[in-house]
Amino acid sequence: MRFRTFICLFLFFQSNFGQSPAKLSSTEIYHSLEKLNFLGSAMYIAAHPDDENTRLISYLSNEVHARTGYLSITRGDGGQNLIGPELRELLGVLRTQELLAARRVDGGIQFFTRANDFGYSKHPDETLKIWDEEAVLGDVVHIIREFRPDVIINRFDHRTPGSTHGHHTSSAILSMEAFDLVSDPKAYPEQLSKLEPWSPKRLFFNTSWWFYGSQENFEKADKSRLIELNTGVFYPMLGLSNNEIASIASSQHRCQGFGRPTTRGSEEEYIELLKGEMPSDNPTDLFEGIDTSWSRIEGGKAIGEILYEVEENFDFKNPSIHLNALLKAYRLLENIKDEHWKKIKLAELKELITQVTGLYLEASSDAPYSNPESRVRVEVEAINRSDASVVLNKVSIGQLATTQPGSVLKNNEKENHTLTFEVPSSTSFTSPYWLSEKGSLGMYRVDDFELIGRPETPPAFIADFDLEINGTSLRISRPVIYRYSRPDKGELYSPFNILPPASLSIRDKVLIFDQASPRQIDVVVSALKDDLEGSLGLQVPSGWHVDRMQYPVSMKKKGEEKVFSFMVTPPEKESEGIITPVMTVDGVKLMKELVTIAYDHIPTQEVLLPAETKVVRLDIKKAGQNIGYIMGAGDEIPSSLEQIGYTVHELKPEEIQMGTLGNYDAIVVGIRAYNVVDEMRFKQDALLDYVHKGGNLIVQYNTSGRSGLDFENLAPYSLHISRDRVTEEDSPVEILHPEHPLMSFPNKVSKADFEGWVQERGLYFPDEWDQAFIPVLSMADQGETPKEGSLLIASYGKGTYIYTGLSFFRELPAGVPGAFKLFANMLSQNKAKLPQENPVKGK
Repeated sequence: MRFRTFICLFLFFQSNFGQSPAKLSSTEIYHSLEKLNFLGSAMYIAAHPDDENTRLISYLSNEVHARTGYLSITRGDGGQNLIGPELRELLGVLRTQELLAARRVDGGIQFFTRANDFGYSKHPDETLKIWDEEAVLGDVVHIIREFRPDVIINRFDHRTPGSTHGHHTSSAILSMEAFDLVSDPKAYPEQLSKLEPWSPKRLFFNTSWWFYGSQENFEKADKSRLIELNTGVFYPMLGLSNNEIASIASSQHRCQGFGRPTTRGSEEEYIELLKGEMPSDNPTDLFEGIDTSWSRIEGGKAIGEILYEVEENFDFKNPSIHLNALLKAYRLLENIKDEHWKKIKLAELKELITQVTGLYLEASSDAPYSNPESRVRVEVEAINRSDASVVLNKVSIGQLATTQPGSVLKNNEKENHTLTFEVPSSTSFTSPYWLSEKGSLGMYRVDDFELIGRPETPPAFIADFDLEINGTSLRISRPVIYRYSRPDKGELYSPFNILPPASLSIRDKVLIFDQASPRQIDVVVSALKDDLEGSLGLQVPSGWHVDRMQYPVSMKKKGEEKVFSFMVTPPEKESEGIITPVMTVDGVKLMKELVTIAYDHIPTQEVLLPAETKVVRLDIKKAGQNIGYIMGAGDEIPSSLEQIGYTVHELKPEEIQMGTLGNYDAIVVGIRAYNVVDEMRFKQDALLDYVHKGGNLIVQYNTSGRSGLDFENLAPYSLHISRDRVTEEDSPVEILHPEHPLMSFPNKVSKADFEGWVQERGLYFPDEWDQAFIPVLSMADQGETPKEGSLLIASYGKGTYIYTGLSFFRELPAGVPGAFKLFANMLSQNKAKLPQENPVKGK
């Protein structure tokens, strides 16, 4: 409960759409007052969700009391997912929300650029080319000009290109360049119609002994430009230490496996000055030489005199005693000329006023979503839990609905109103704004200047509460949300969304036609409104044919689903393209699928994606039918294999027993299974026994530490898993043994089959192996030595063992034809006549 109360403290600094509203204790109100009285900002910059140092962000926010932002260059779209099936765009949505959850804990404010995390990159030159360096740098400049940090801290070192992830180094390079550009009116002048140039005071690099190679090297290093901060401070008012808060914040990155125990005690952080003057009077004061008091702004001294006195004499038993002082400060603040600090501090002060009066304001729809031109009913609740004189003059939702004027909110007596309005036809659908338009490999397309940097799409509707508190007029805004309850969860909140009248979907996002015969394709239409009427058709690529043009669609109730079947005939020759269901409703074409992302640690997300499916006419042969699949960290390969006619059975760890696996033509171990499924350590003997008796075992990539994967009998022979990877998806591939059955049975695999791969070739390749293994492929990123560990095969007893780091988990769901051929060959190897000896030596 301490943690759940604590995170409420920061809700008004950060997006809270679909979150329980803040209900602060007196100590938390006091903590927010301390932050109100600090007029300084810091920004932390890195590349991905989970790159940020939550210890330092929390320290700056909660110990220094600075307004602290985290700029993540990407949304982490190219990573893996340990808790569910979301990848690429959907993973980016999930990781965005996990970052927001982390910021609600550590008190930071979240920002992003339009850069797309396209996957691992070895060098910033590649990264910045794919990202469109000029555009991403412009975003960084934009966000700094808007946030106006006094201090900027980089997570990574700009001076070490090629030594770490190219995204990491690029984030530091961009920050270094932006530090100088933000003050230059000639740099990105188009931004200056709404923003002003800004001059940060200092730029740091958040270093540690790790960047020096060892503790010993770090001890010997010149530290004249380093500042040491003890970020393990304890906050008695919160009952938590800074490192405990940081651990809780970091643990919000659950899809990346960052859940960890909390820590306590002193903990040092080091930052190296890169630009600006070194603090001299107080070597731990990052804001030295910057006036962070209310005197920083013209007319602020009088405001500070009021608010500092409130802070010094704060009444924890009855915070409402300070209401008149807060209102006086509010009236003075309204007349301040500095628009930047005025906007920030008015918002903070308004929330402080609502908290000391116990003022609860809510606008909740009676449904989780609605549609354009539909009626919406919103229940408004207002309650004053103090002796203050509070008059609710009106509640309005734009120009759409307004309550009757004038009602006194008596102490602890709830006032309810009902607002009903029609959603305008021009209202945009609710979905992550960066996914609204088709982007490129490295960039999301966002045309609206106001949205650049925002973590998420603004709420569909805002309710404005016009109040008079002890004679002072205030307008307090709340997003329209949906509040409901579940027997197993209690009270819950979710965003209120505007959705299209219908969602269209084809279950399989890739359809493989291994013959030229017609195939039934089912389109699921989900009604998102009552009385849905329209017509449904299917767009197919040139050379493909569909049996009918349109279906009439009529559905009475919202939530109803119907399946409409089309017979699609592919061409005789190999071909690929996109099919798209299109539904016309009242003259408007709908072509989107609604995807819901629901986890307990984030607000439920509704994402509208193109309702398209890739179709591939592929001449593919198979040997064998029944496949056992052991799931690891989650992937879509089982459904991809079913696409080409295999029968796939998901094997649970308890089903893996000695002598019970012989009915499977092949067994496939999913990605990272040996990392995330503890029981695999006790099942490997049974799997290797299956191979020895004639089975075919395919093991996909697992991650390794610096000393390799800690798993003694991963393979029947010695095999060392390294961190080698080939990240360029179009890197040249050499087939070392074209006539080996793995390359020739039952499908002939050529270099052409490695065209069109996505994101990467593969990762975590073995770099040492027993001579029993045969490497069949060689590949390398530009400027690097060839890697031969991407696909290894060995005979063991009567069967075959295959280890592969190739990224089939990306290629098969993307419908890459060559990847399907190669995977079918792997599944067929116990039906092939394998070489008895390895033609090359082991490495």
